[in-house]
Amino acid sequence: MAFRLLAGGWPDTTDVPVEATDEERIEALIELLDAYVEYYHGGQVELVDFDGETLKVRLGGACEDCPLSEVTLHGWVEGTVRQFFPGLQHVEAV
Repeated sequence: MAFRLLAGGWPDTTDVPVEATDEERIEALIELLDAYVEYYHGGQVELVDFDGETLKVRLGGACEDCPLSEVTLHGWVEGTVRQFFPGLQHVEAV
């Protein structure tokens, strides 16, 4: 799924199917987070793996060696994903 940002930087989610699987939902959610982080901060968030309890992502771009990357990982990524996947136990950067 490809996403674009609307005016004001809000992601356009009209392409996310209502009946999406968990795999499709997590992919779409990480893609939305990636679009936001890239647009506003020059960073990247890439889904590596999700088993229902542990989410593994790769932070890139401006997030590499950034002293605030832990805030991005646990504040933005983990905080957002937990809203949609309450069973999430761990988020790791790999």
